[in-house]
Amino acid sequence: MQHGVSLPPSSPATEPASQPSSPLAIADYRRFWLARFFAVLATTGTVVIIGYQVYDVARSEYAMSMSEAAFQLGLLGFAQFVPVFLLTPVAGVLADRFDRRKVAGIASLLDMCVALGLGVTTALEMRSLPVLYLFAVLHGTVRVFISPSMAAIAPNIVPPRLIPRAIGFNSIAMQAGTIIGPAAYGFMFAANHALPYWASAVFTLGASIAIQSIRNLPPPRPDARKAHPVRQIVEGFHFILRERFLLGCLSLDLFAVLLGGATALMPVFARDILHVGPEGLGQMRAATAAGAAVVALWLSFRPLRSDVGVKMLVSVAGYGLMTVAFGLSTHFLLSLGCLALLGAADMISVFIRSSLVQLRTPDDVRGRVSAISGLAVSASNELGEFQSGFAAALLGATGAVVFGGSAAIVITLAWAWLFPEIRRARTFETRWEQKP
Repeated sequence: MQHGVSLPPSSPATEPASQPSSPLAIADYRRFWLARFFAVLATTGTVVIIGYQVYDVARSEYAMSMSEAAFQLGLLGFAQFVPVFLLTPVAGVLADRFDRRKVAGIASLLDMCVALGLGVTTALEMRSLPVLYLFAVLHGTVRVFISPSMAAIAPNIVPPRLIPRAIGFNSIAMQAGTIIGPAAYGFMFAANHALPYWASAVFTLGASIAIQSIRNLPPPRPDARKAHPVRQIVEGFHFILRERFLLGCLSLDLFAVLLGGATALMPVFARDILHVGPEGLGQMRAATAAGAAVVALWLSFRPLRSDVGVKMLVSVAGYGLMTVAFGLSTHFLLSLGCLALLGAADMISVFIRSSLVQLRTPDDVRGRVSAISGLAVSASNELGEFQSGFAAALLGATGAVVFGGSAAIVITLAWAWLFPEIRRARTFETRWEQKP
């Protein structure tokens, strides 16, 4: 029997006398949901367009080959990962020491400034890789401070018994933004190259206003600022190392997506393999999110309650299998189907990991743990893009995606053996029964 950290006592702000039956019945949660939707809408759309611009500029302006231009996408991912790696622990400490609304709101305003800068440079046709890399780094930097603070707010405004449902609704906001953002931004870019960035400026402003309008948020603990920041960072890492189930889930997601991610190479498939252009690229990104959104909607009403460990392992293996299928496909509709199933499988893993972070983490370290969880996600995404670009330079885009998906399956099998806590876990409770 393994023991976890007991759930933090609920604050009065999270247990109103009316006892709402749904997170959406809570006004502050609705504001939070809207802020999350706007933030994801802006981020996913911006990332897609920056990636397409980098690949297109590398091919047309610098006369690079497909492999060389694909490697530029890898460098783009690495450039966005560096600020995430350096600043994520700091962002987690800020989320635990200061008002989380202000941290997320100010960071969103800074992201609005980045979007305006991208819009101006694009409108002036300053088509160069250094300019795009610079703004990608700035965008990655401000994003670091948004995620931990926003992730730590939801448990403060939602009763513990509604957190699994809230996570499902959170995922709907994320996936809705991920569906609408890339698809809409692809069409906007085709109409006017600067238009997507103007839209991002509006959405990030909306996110900042919505998050700062939340009212019933408990203040930081009085002793939150007394501890040394470095010590607080170390405490966050120690907490995760003690929770083997949580450690296993985070590291599984990290390495599986790091090796199996196909997102970075989608511009290659859109432009030179499937020949569908930026509009098709937006639809490809949207297909992944659509599959995830269907699962998120289901989980918001029917949260997972049993055999969560086995279900996570199966979902990650399914993610790898669909990645292989996408890499081998040369038909656009088949590719969209593979991406939709890939997103559905990934959503199950995201739901389990998010539930663990929210339900098994005391509030005084939740910002730091959320930041470390976000670091794992960012490492698997941005650093995975670098790995994909490097692999594509050696194996070609198709070979890189097939290799990565196969590696994700192998990683899943290895983690099932290295972390038996995962396959034995039945529920999200702080204490669970283990199967014989």
